Parts: sequence; C-alpha cells; structure tokens
Amino acid sequence: MKSFEDLGLSSEITEALAGEGIEIPTPLQEAAIPTVAKGNNIVLKAGPGSGLLATWLVGLLEHIEPSDNKVQCVVLCATPETADRLAESAARLSTMTGHSIAALGSSWTLHGQANLLFTTPDDLLAALEQNVVDVSSTQVLVVDQAQSIEHVSGLQSLEHTLGYLPRGTQRILSSLPITTGVQDLIGRHFKRTVTLPTPTSDVPKRGQIRFRIAPEPTEAAALAIVDELITNGAQHVLVFCRSEDRAADVGDYLTLHGFIAGAPGDTSVPVWLGIDALEARSGIENNEGLAVISCDPPADPDTLDRRHSITSDGIVVVLPREVAHLRMLGKQTGYETIPFPPPMRDRGVTDQIRHMLEPELQDGDIAPYIDSLEPIFREHDPVEVAAAAVALLRKKSGSTDHAQTQGLSTAAARASGTPSWSKLFVGVGERDGLSKGDLLGAITGEAALTGDSVGRIEIRESHSLVEVHESVARKVIQALNGTSLRGRAARVDFDRPRAKPTTRKGSPAR
Repeated sequence: MKSFEDLGLSSEITEALAGEGIEIPTPLQEAAIPTVAKGNNIVLKAGPGSGLLATWLVGLLEHIEPSDNKVQCVVLCATPETADRLAESAARLSTMTGHSIAALGSSWTLHGQANLLFTTPDDLLAALEQNVVDVSSTQVLVVDQAQSIEHVSGLQSLEHTLGYLPRGTQRILSSLPITTGVQDLIGRHFKRTVTLPTPTSDVPKRGQIRFRIAPEPTEAAALAIVDELITNGAQHVLVFCRSEDRAADVGDYLTLHGFIAGAPGDTSVPVWLGIDALEARSGIENNEGLAVISCDPPADPDTLDRRHSITSDGIVVVLPREVAHLRMLGKQTGYETIPFPPPMRDRGVTDQIRHMLEPELQDGDIAPYIDSLEPIFREHDPVEVAAAAVALLRKKSGSTDHAQTQGLSTAAARASGTPSWSKLFVGVGERDGLSKGDLLGAITGEAALTGDSVGRIEIRESHSLVEVHESVARKVIQALNGTSLRGRAARVDFDRPRAKPTTRKGSPAR
C-alpha cells in the first residue's frame, strides 16, 4: 500500500498525517486502521516505534464525530507525562478534523469538554469523584501500553474505571509484551477482540543488530555514532530516517558538524541519507567499508531487514520506550539485538562494581543461580540481566533508613578508602532534551570536579537523579542551582524520599 488514501481515509486526516511527515502506512497501520474505524475491539501487540499512536488514533478520528463539550474517547496511560506527550501528538493530527484534545494532570484546559481525554487511571478516578469530567457519552476506551500501567500502578485502578464507562464501549488495548496480568485483563474485559499483528513462526538466525538508547532528539546520538564509525575506519555511513522531512533535519544537523551528507552512492560525501531501503540499495554499487544506522527505529520487520541486511554493521538509535519494539522486530526477523553503549568517559563506578563481583565470580558457588536465571536468559541478554541486578542492588542499598545507616556507611567507606555517595535531584529531564553527557559536563564544569566524583546518572521524563561523592554533594548543589541546562533553569537538591499517597476513608483503593 502506497498511501493512507488507499485506506479510504478522509482528505482532512491524510493532509494532517502528511503535515507530520507520515505518508505511507506501516503494515500494522494498514491492518488495524480499518478495524478501529469500524468500531471493533482490538488488541495491539505493539509498542512505541511501530507507529502505534497513528494506528489507533487515525481510525478513531475517522469514525468519531466531533461533538461539543462531550468526552467521547478516554485514553488511559501509565503516567501523566505519557498522557501529556500523546495528547500533544494527537492534537497536532486533530487540527484538521475539529476534535478537541486534553490531558489530565498537566497544563490543558477544558478537561471535561475534550472529545479525546488522555489520563492515568488514578487521575481519571479522582476527576470522576470530584465531578470534573463526565464519561457517560464515551464511545471508545484506549489502554495505552497496559504492561506499563501494570508496572507503574497496577491494573486495579484501570479495572475500576471500566465500571464508569457505558456498556458497549469500543475497547482498544496496546501492550508489549502482553504479560500474564494483561492477558487476564483482556480475557475478562475485552470480548470479541481482533489481535494484531498475528504471531510469526520461528525464523532462522540472521546476525546481530546493535542499538543505542538515546534521549530526544536523537540527532545528537546519530552524530556521535557517525563520528565513531568513521573514526574506526568506515568509509561511508548510510543513515536511514522515517521521512523526507526527518532526513532533511538529520542531514542539516550532521552537515552543521562537518559531516557532509548526500544521496546513497555519492562517493564524494561520507554520510548517505536514506528513506526507502530498496531505493537506497539500488544506488549503492559497493558496500565495502559501509556502515548502516537507523536514526529512527524501523516500524516493521520488512523495513528492519531491508535496511540492515545491507551490511553486517547495523546500529539502531532508539528512545527508551522503543527498545521493546526493536527487540520484537529482531525476534521476527532473526536478528539478535544487543546494546551498543557510548564510550565510557569515567570508569569509577564500573571499577567499584567489578571489584565487588570478581571475588564471587572466582570463588563463589554461583552455579545454582545460573540455573535459576536460565529462563530469563532466553528472553534477555545476560549482560542486561546483570545490569538490572546491579541496579536493583543499588536501589535496595539506598532504600534503607538514611538516619540509621548514614554513620555506619560513612565510617565503613572511610575505613575501606571507598567514598560514600549522595543522590541528588535535578529538575531537568528527558523531555527537556537532557542527556547524561550534558549533566556530567555541567557537574564537572560548574563545580570544578573530576569525573570520578560522579556516579550513576538517571535521566527520567521530568527530572534526573545523579550520585556524587558525599564530600562534594553540597558543592554541586550550590554550583548547579540556577544554571541553565538545555535552556531550562536547574533546580538541584538532595533526593528526598517521597511519601506514599494515602487513601481517603470511603474512597476506592487504587
């Protein structure tokens, strides 16, 4: 299928999609949009990176008539940040159709009058209790990434919201993966559903594809990879993008940094830009010394294979939320997906972890644990399992009562010569475009510290957490407070434990 017009969509919707650089439907969109537009229940085993939002949103905009002051579609998300992000994307597409959009928990007006309301289950229940919104006219319920909702808040509140919706409400659910809890939810509350995409049979192994997780915008990560590949001997780097507009932006960014970009096969430039993989391949006479990058993750298995079967050196840049989608594509096409982390600037924390693990690796009886972990290794790379175990260990070691353990940990650290750590809160995050390198550079630059004073850095949606040596923590706070990080004034303080929300007597538990 060559265009969305072939799906019989209205000119308003196709123009809105074209304005966002979305012109050719993915196989998932081609299969699902007509099903959604007919009002059928559907389960989408898909995640961000697959074109998921347009997959269900386009069909809804097609068959829901804009009405005045009535909520006709409720979209349940895992977090207020996700609800806000999806609502912004939906609002851009709905400008041509006349549908009103809003999100609870962020800066949107007229929540109770929005045709499509994005929210979390807890925020929706609170709004219903306070009579802020009325969902009695709702025609469609969308559950976005049910496995994330299950992980963040559990599925109890989600199920509670179903009791407020009219009978016969169309139900759309996406989840990747579909966990046991989500499968149970589908079995009890989603009747007569169509599940897409259909499962694929076993495929032969094709090789490896590396991926690098990066914050938005991903142009900076693509630039860093291009630089690494050319430095290490690649003659040309073919960078695939999802659309012509996206390719133009990426090309301008690379050229700005001295990496001239041109069409595939142009031997006078180091970087080639590709959109359609078949067209790009036809322009390449010799792939010797060629490396391939997907600046945007392929939306479907065919695109992944066409792009990355050109060479054995394939790298995909993904947002954190797109990793599950890429792993699924790898399984469907026979490619092993392995992490490709950026070069490490500081090995301080890594060396500490290695010194802790080496004695147990050499002398400990770890065989029973290997046997118990074998089922996990079938689904996840052992390297990632080890990283998750270390992350969990660090979280648990930091979750004990600070007042009771501070003196003991500090004394032990001094006795062993190993510094103790303090965790700091920084009020700038992923949605501001902040990267770990930005934060590390700001700390070492503003506070005049070396890299070994900085430990683990976590970039989250709305904020960041960073560990620094306890002896310099106050210095870092004073140095960074009020400075500009990615154009936003930073608020820095010690990370305080968050109090758990209490449930009012008589109100539903959630």
